[in-house]
Amino acid sequence: MSPDLPLTLYVDRSCPLCAREVRWLERQADPARLLLVDISAPDFNPDGLGRELSQLQRRLHARSASGQWLTGVDATYWSWRLAGHGVWAAPLGWRPLRPLLLLAYWLFSLARPHLDWLPHPDGASRCGTQCNLADKPHAMPGRADKPD
Repeated sequence: MSPDLPLTLYVDRSCPLCAREVRWLERQADPARLLLVDISAPDFNPDGLGRELSQLQRRLHARSASGQWLTGVDATYWSWRLAGHGVWAAPLGWRPLRPLLLLAYWLFSLARPHLDWLPHPDGASRCGTQCNLADKPHAMPGRADKPD
């Protein structure tokens, strides 16, 4: 079932790879369907979201207009679809691929804090120390013991 619109996607524009994806989404995203909020902006405050900044940094989060949270692969799938990139999003919705996609996303979430060496699309590396997330254990995808 599709999420209630607009879907708010919490993105980290300080991450070079993430910033590239955000630009890709922005090219076609209709703000009535997909809102992009930069969690690395100095004025971003997660109070009232029911999530801590560290959670938003570890996994991609999206929230529907009705308050339903989507994370990881699901947040990616719906944000890509709503931005008009349905052809690219389609494989993310294929059930037989889901276990592999969840594992791949989990591995990516472990590697993402170490991608600060990539060139940032804004020219300079903006990531710095904010990409070095606290050393916390990452739960495997599908585990109920991690509230992300």
